Amino acid sequence: MSDLLWQKPGVKVDPRIQAFLAGDDVVLDREFIQDDITASAAHARGLARIGILTSSECDDLCRELDALSEDLKSGAFVLDDRFEDGHSAIESRLIERLGDTGRRIHTGRSRNDQVLVATRLWLKRKLGELQALCRETAEVCLQRAEAEAIAMPGFTHLQRAVVSSTAMWWAGFAEAFIDNAVRAGQAHDWIDANPLGTAAGYGVNLPLDREGSTAELGFARMQVSPLYAQLSRGKFEIAAVDALGAAALDLRRLAWDLSLFTTAEFGFVSLPAQYTTGSSIMPNKRNPDLVELLRATYASVAASRTELEQLLSLPSGYHRDLQFTKGALFHAFGRGLGAMALLPDLLRGLAWNTDRLAGAFDEGMYATDKAVELALAGLPFREAYRQAAAEPLPKAGADAQASLAARVSPGGAGNLQLAPLKQRLQAIPASGRTP
Repeated sequence: MSDLLWQKPGVKVDPRIQAFLAGDDVVLDREFIQDDITASAAHARGLARIGILTSSECDDLCRELDALSEDLKSGAFVLDDRFEDGHSAIESRLIERLGDTGRRIHTGRSRNDQVLVATRLWLKRKLGELQALCRETAEVCLQRAEAEAIAMPGFTHLQRAVVSSTAMWWAGFAEAFIDNAVRAGQAHDWIDANPLGTAAGYGVNLPLDREGSTAELGFARMQVSPLYAQLSRGKFEIAAVDALGAAALDLRRLAWDLSLFTTAEFGFVSLPAQYTTGSSIMPNKRNPDLVELLRATYASVAASRTELEQLLSLPSGYHRDLQFTKGALFHAFGRGLGAMALLPDLLRGLAWNTDRLAGAFDEGMYATDKAVELALAGLPFREAYRQAAAEPLPKAGADAQASLAARVSPGGAGNLQLAPLKQRLQAIPASGRTP
């Protein structure tokens, strides 16, 4: 490992202790280092605006930061255990190329606001990706809700309950993912605050151009209080993971439906072959492994959220405990966005088995229709309820399509209200912001 940024003369560094302190930062920082480079360039330009760097020094630093970014993309530079973390790797590279000019880059900042701003930029991008995937999922669901209204059983308590339709199923998940897209945008807007220039949480004795760096980095506002910048670490991350978790919850329930619907016992749905796998021992098996791992995704997101929350049992100011927030974020969004990215095409490709759906109805599923029919004729509903239990068929008989057409309450099968859902979806901007 190269010399540590904080190493003091005469103090021997125990490699076992240092390995524990560094943890897996070098690996994790590969995810965040490009954002650290972006923020470092903004910081250099800010130092030039207040006379700490000359124009030439600033140009040299920005040129070398751009070169480092390209070397990382090409693999010519690898962040590895030569370095304590991504921050030290950037500074080491600048010193190697520029000498004392490279040593000036850290003026007026701390690794604390470095990691804050890099994480914030990374989270904004990831929440934008989440919002886009939720939008795409909702679009697929709305398209299929418009295209097909096949009668299917509606379940409560995992028991067949009433007549429903594939259109209602699609519309339900469409609205869920519209809400998830909005929530991703809300989380994006909430964390869209620039912490660069807050240093270790108490500001610095320099007139830093924090408003300038806020505009340059594309933040909506400056995070004013240096102390709050530290207090918000972990808190903002939880908000982002909560938005991801909301989508993962709906993903879990959708995957549960597909897990049931694809069984031989139900047989309602067939999945494209690429979404199933074979058994290592049973030649007859095609297993919905992908759907099951989609179902499991929420567990990873929830575990990361719990880790973040438990790390925040701290007083104000910076504490090294917060180093672990990076791993929790990386694992949550790595697993969560990976799963969400597979969902739209899966939904486009699934096929309904109309024969199995049609054969899944029994007369008892029309009892609610019969009760409402009797109530419309003037019978008190509780009396209608009792009579319908004895003779469940309404006047239309066991007719699933008639049952669906009669369901005219807003959002019901006969009045799906897809247009308002489309309007809500179209109002969500593509930029990762709230409508």
